[in-house]
Amino acid sequence: MAAEIHSRPQSSRPVLLSKIEGHQDAVTAALLIPKEDGVITASEDRTIRVWLKRDSGQYWPSIYHTMASPCSAMAYHHDSRRIFVGQDNGAVMEFHVSEDFNKMNFIKTYPAHQNRVSAIIFSLATEWVISTGYDKCVSWMCTRSGNMLGRHFFTSWASCLQYDFDTQYAFVGDCSGQITLLKLEQNTCSVITTLKGHEGSVTCLWWDPIQRLLFSGASDNSIIMWDIGGRKGRTLLLQGHHDKVQSLCYLQLTRQLVSCSSDGGIAVWNMDVSREEAPQWLESDSCQKCEQPFFWNIKQMWDTKTLGLRQHHCRKCGQAVCGKCSSKRSTYPVMGFEFQVRVCDSCYDSIKDEDRTSLATFHEGKHNISHMSMDVARGLMVTCGTDRIVKIWDMTPVVGCSLATGFSPH
Repeated sequence: MAAEIHSRPQSSRPVLLSKIEGHQDAVTAALLIPKEDGVITASEDRTIRVWLKRDSGQYWPSIYHTMASPCSAMAYHHDSRRIFVGQDNGAVMEFHVSEDFNKMNFIKTYPAHQNRVSAIIFSLATEWVISTGYDKCVSWMCTRSGNMLGRHFFTSWASCLQYDFDTQYAFVGDCSGQITLLKLEQNTCSVITTLKGHEGSVTCLWWDPIQRLLFSGASDNSIIMWDIGGRKGRTLLLQGHHDKVQSLCYLQLTRQLVSCSSDGGIAVWNMDVSREEAPQWLESDSCQKCEQPFFWNIKQMWDTKTLGLRQHHCRKCGQAVCGKCSSKRSTYPVMGFEFQVRVCDSCYDSIKDEDRTSLATFHEGKHNISHMSMDVARGLMVTCGTDRIVKIWDMTPVVGCSLATGFSPH
């Protein structure tokens, strides 16, 4: 249970402030309590715990509550001190926490899903609890009556959720790699559009209601920024993680995106720069540089008496090229490629040294991260994962001191 308290050296890395241990299984969610030295955690060990920092500098559980089923998701509304916990059995349970965070009262159970709950959001204005689950649906229920208001089904597991409180738009990511934008009504909903770009399951979403930007992370290790407000379908690709992206948080004030991956990678992306969209890959039956046939182009292979070549694509121009014409590798951060990718020879020659300057910083969390959340006003981040450990970080050396202005994303 004891936490390790570390000093704050001057550095440009996240500073580990505390480490909380005590859960017996993977920690699925950890949330910092605003304006308090406290953390709420939910775990596969079927417990929800509230940890408060004592005078000794260590975090100890002031609340320890055992659930009927493993905890899979959690939402906390600080103004009303309401906690919503999603479980592996599909139920969402609501609790109310006392003002001193030493007591938690059960309010009600919502039969939201038939399978594991993957994400929860509470809207005080509508008194809705919105959730997604592995029963392939998003549901919204009335917190006053406890009744189901509506449900929408998808073709695969619904894995993550974001919500615009002003417009009542819900963004739902699923395991097919698709994101669905829904307009939720009191007893119905309508599909506005679907976003397709990931090659793996969408694992996390972040919605910025001010700039109207949607960020999605996926098991293909990539992040996509969708410019919803621009209405031009503009998308930016960010590739720098080496494992699936598990959590995202966009800092609107400093125009930075913080992302965490399951291998412990923590990235901070500078979004306050002019970035380029990655091109669509072009299709061709022969290399668009040397015109040699690809191996399925039987006619040209026969006519020229040559063996067909394997098709590749230049990440900068999108052209279909052979291996000989794309033998070079380069980073190209302005297009989101923070590690070296295949480019054709002519594009390689066009990339200047300054074009290779990184637009992100990468750090090592040194544990298996499955969830991350931030207290933006204080520049604090909490991570948790399958190694049963919760870590609290000071992010101000990385994201700047201007966060201490009291800005909050919602």
